[in-house]
Amino acid sequence: MPPVYERRAAQPRPEAYISSGAEACDLSREVLGGGPAEARHAMANMQTNGSALRQAQDRSRSESDSMGKIDVPADKYYGAQSARSLIHFDIGDDATPRDVMPREIIRAMAVLKKAAALVNRDLGKLDDEKTKLIVQAADEVIAGKLYDHFPLRVWQTGSGTQTNMNVNEVISNRAIELAGGEMGSKKPIHPNDHVNMSQSSNDTFPTAMHMAAAEAMVKMLPAVEKLRDALDAKAKQWNSIVKVGRTHLQDATPLTLGQEFSGYVSQLDRDLKRLRQSLDDLYDLAIGGTAVGTGLNAHPEFAERAARKIAELTRLPFRSHPNKFAALASHDEVVAASGALKTLAASLMKIANDIRWLASGPRAGIGELILPENEPGSSIMPGKVNPTQSEAMTMVCVQVFGNDVAIGFGGAQGNFELNVFNPVMIYNFLHSCRLLQDACTMFREHAVDGLQANEPVIAKYLAESLMTVTALTPKIGYDKAAEIAKRAHHEGTTLKEAALALGYIGSDDFDASVVPANMTHP
Repeated sequence: MPPVYERRAAQPRPEAYISSGAEACDLSREVLGGGPAEARHAMANMQTNGSALRQAQDRSRSESDSMGKIDVPADKYYGAQSARSLIHFDIGDDATPRDVMPREIIRAMAVLKKAAALVNRDLGKLDDEKTKLIVQAADEVIAGKLYDHFPLRVWQTGSGTQTNMNVNEVISNRAIELAGGEMGSKKPIHPNDHVNMSQSSNDTFPTAMHMAAAEAMVKMLPAVEKLRDALDAKAKQWNSIVKVGRTHLQDATPLTLGQEFSGYVSQLDRDLKRLRQSLDDLYDLAIGGTAVGTGLNAHPEFAERAARKIAELTRLPFRSHPNKFAALASHDEVVAASGALKTLAASLMKIANDIRWLASGPRAGIGELILPENEPGSSIMPGKVNPTQSEAMTMVCVQVFGNDVAIGFGGAQGNFELNVFNPVMIYNFLHSCRLLQDACTMFREHAVDGLQANEPVIAKYLAESLMTVTALTPKIGYDKAAEIAKRAHHEGTTLKEAALALGYIGSDDFDASVVPANMTHP
């Protein structure tokens, strides 16, 4: 049966934010159950009307290319190769307009507003009814029901004030509507006095930045781990395949294909360690600093309590930043985390490039690896298979490098008590996380998992290698070994033939010394 294209979920599940503990459940029980109930209702309808696959087939047509048949949506003009691309390169976000404030920030701001309302109520600053209305409205934002009401662009005030007020106004007017009031009246819920109570844009937006950044990294890490595990499986599978090493793009002494891939595994292991270290710093939140870090107009306990409530709502270990002046005026934690993303991208660039070079050919390249045949590689050359997953991955890496440059410049632009490059920093950070998450998944599924070792080619290169002569150096010295290698190269003979012709070593001694497998360890 032809595959049916189905896009993976672009956004994290909102239910994680909506399970807020007993207090919030008491305040908005009907809203808290809304997301899962709707999902259950949709599932029931799906079961009643037949399987999802049958529904997809009813809305599709079958097309074919040189790889075979594939289903294409019935209402689309594109064909088989485009449909394959959507499956093999499901990278990035196709749901949010490019320059609109990322939904992850809107969701994080809504969680923050919900947490602030609950804490202000507990501190005696907000009554139960107002708290209930704010929580109900915020939960609708968290669940993704009100995204059409957040049209603001990234390119706004550098503190993110317009987006903070966008969230305040939407929650205020939706709460007023829930209360049966008149939208725009600011009664009974005022966007500043109630939704923004104990807050400033100067501490809420940096808080949302850390919340969104941390969540994005938490979502990304499993994709990196799974790619690491897939490479590790290949390293173990190929540990006994001895091959020619290469340095400076020239032949070098032997190693195993498994050892080569173990290097990739170690790179990702160390990347994961760096990512987790930088993630921990993102758990420090600016909330409670208000305008300049002093906490003016907030209760003395608000900062600690709000951070704890956010941690409860998100199920992530957020905590209050130990110095609110630094939290507002600089975003070194975001710069450092972006640096870890850039380092991951550097590793992935090397891994993807190695794999495509080792798979080059099939008849006029290196050809030690065989790539999965995912899609036709050329619109003019029939039967061509290209290293498309490596190309997609390396393009993602280039974009991450560029994003990091923007983040670095933005992070350096704190003036006195406030950084005013907040939106562009988080916009690029979230873009990097999403691209790396998706690219790691695609590269694993459509390149690494199906990768094969071309053992006949590997054996041929090893047999012809000149650098195994290095094993003779302890016996006959560097100069004589070099003379053997040069003679074999210039005369087109084997190393053994050159060595015997020069009389530097006997046949049995040569065979005992030049054993490629013995050269793969000390």
